Amino acid sequence: MNVTKITLLYYSATGNTEKVVSAIGQKMAECLQVPCEKADITLPGNRLAALEFQKGDLVIAGMPVYAGRVPNKILPYLQEKIEGNGAAAIPVVTFGNRSYDNGLKELQHELELHGFHTFAAAAVPAEHAFTDQLAKGRPASADINRIRKFAKHAADMVKLLPENITVQVKVAGEYPAPYYTPLGTDGQPAVFLKAKPLTDPKKCDGCGICVKVCPMGSISEENPAEVRGICIKCQACVKKCPRGAKYFADPAFLSHVAMLEQNYKRRAEAEFFV
Repeated sequence: MNVTKITLLYYSATGNTEKVVSAIGQKMAECLQVPCEKADITLPGNRLAALEFQKGDLVIAGMPVYAGRVPNKILPYLQEKIEGNGAAAIPVVTFGNRSYDNGLKELQHELELHGFHTFAAAAVPAEHAFTDQLAKGRPASADINRIRKFAKHAADMVKLLPENITVQVKVAGEYPAPYYTPLGTDGQPAVFLKAKPLTDPKKCDGCGICVKVCPMGSISEENPAEVRGICIKCQACVKKCPRGAKYFADPAFLSHVAMLEQNYKRRAEAEFFV
């Protein structure tokens, strides 16, 4: 297959998914000697326009796993605004050391359904958005080295693919599948759908960074302490506040975080599919 361009298509609230797909895309672009561009759909303004691809395009599509699947507030964009038209694609998910469950399978399904042909895939552990006690600092240099080796192999593979791709990479997981049910330390479901970040008025200087980084556009520009819309618990505002003014205090949410820290500190490894 003659690849003429690589596009990094990703949602990355805390930056880890962007880091992973960039490592794959940059290495493949180097191997294939083609340009590599970004299509960052993290912010709401970037999810307005439709994206169409064609044969000769290679799309590396990256998503973090939320509750074991593709983030449900980002899924409509994939379903309604993106068309592959025969382009090749590599689905990639990141997960916070617990499990990627069925997220990779769902992302592959959506890509195939909308005209992409998936010939390789990856699931990569990254520092959990809820706590730095899980996969702290990952993907680290050892992870990036493995990712680049995968990218080199994928680049070698794509050169051998016919122009009309008929293969479909086999990945782990099931689809359709239910969302993962978060549990608390008592082993019971932890319900925190309505939880929203709070703001420490002693630390907040009103800089507005949280307003700009919210993927749902839910934080009030006039009053950054007010979350007017839906919160998907992505932690973008918490992670990117330079003064550490944003935090969660919802008891069910904190219980779930504690459960994760108690049970999922073992080192998860990336899985690659070709």
